[in-house]
Amino acid sequence: MGLLNGKCDGRFAALRDALERNLESGAELGASLVLDLDGEIAVDLWGGHRDEARTVPWTEDTLVNVWSTTKTVSALAALMLVDRGQLDAYAPVAKYWPEFAAAGKERVAVRHLLSHTSGVSALEPPTTVEDLYDPVAAAARMAAQPPWWEPGTASGYHALNYGHLIGELVRRVDGRSLRAFVAEEITGPLGADLSIGAAEADRGRIADVVPPPPLPMDLAALDPDTPMVKTLGALAAGAGVANTAGWRRAEIGAANGHANARSVARTLSAVARGGTVDGVRLVGPETLELIFDEQAHGVDLVLGVPLRWGIGFGLPQAETVPWIPDQKICFWGGWGGSMIIMDLGRRMTISYMMNKMGAGIIGSDRSAEYTQAIYAAL
Repeated sequence: MGLLNGKCDGRFAALRDALERNLESGAELGASLVLDLDGEIAVDLWGGHRDEARTVPWTEDTLVNVWSTTKTVSALAALMLVDRGQLDAYAPVAKYWPEFAAAGKERVAVRHLLSHTSGVSALEPPTTVEDLYDPVAAAARMAAQPPWWEPGTASGYHALNYGHLIGELVRRVDGRSLRAFVAEEITGPLGADLSIGAAEADRGRIADVVPPPPLPMDLAALDPDTPMVKTLGALAAGAGVANTAGWRRAEIGAANGHANARSVARTLSAVARGGTVDGVRLVGPETLELIFDEQAHGVDLVLGVPLRWGIGFGLPQAETVPWIPDQKICFWGGWGGSMIIMDLGRRMTISYMMNKMGAGIIGSDRSAEYTQAIYAAL
């Protein structure tokens, strides 16, 4: 039906068929999917539409808000500073950001921020999403508040503030904002069409996100003092906020990266390929090993599902993501189902970005289907 464009190695015909089928059925609206095998682009597909009325095609250069897939770029920025000796993952955050020691957080380490175990999973309520649009002011508020659980004892997903915490560390040790660091040190050198926030000049090629069904929990029925309610309550504005000018202008290193499958794969293939992409060295192999230093393994206090966290990235967890093999793999994705998977054993990167958000908390039926098709072909 002509909904799908790009290229696909014959080995992955089942993957192409699955994406095409989902576009034809309406399960997908618009999407892009890339498979990088140690620098060889075996799959680079895109198609469907940018808009719900299906009047504007999803083109090769379409961008979309990728939600928490953004966190993987923020984590990569932090690991680059670790690699350069400017940041120590095991040192207290307060070594670099003295104000963060307030309210009993003097022993919170950089690794706790990177692994969602810091106890600071959101701004202390009452708060609105607009409070996050000033990253320096929001970070100062986070530095002043007490942790909501004993840091280091469990993960509690830092849904919207992960990039504020990492970004303030970047600003303290490097002098640049997280957005500038990513542009100048990562995506610029790699030629990757990815940014934290979106430039006004790119507005015409951004696909609006289509919000998913409601979260599978009734926050109003839960204890308002729990990390889950205090963190997810910040999402009360709904996913449609990603389509607003204010959101797109902001620097939200947890959730407002704008990209497509090709640019996310280009950026994060650095992890799968040992830290260097086509001669551009971002990080060394020894630093990448930090990702696999397990920091948390259990039911996440915010998302309510079992998760495994290394330093900066999710690790395979059979109960929650049975479709990701329990091998030397790290991953994460975004609200609604976008997904980036780095398989270091195979030097393989899987990237899937779309605009019609699916149900669920981690991944979606579609991200599972595409990932399974790739591993079945291998």
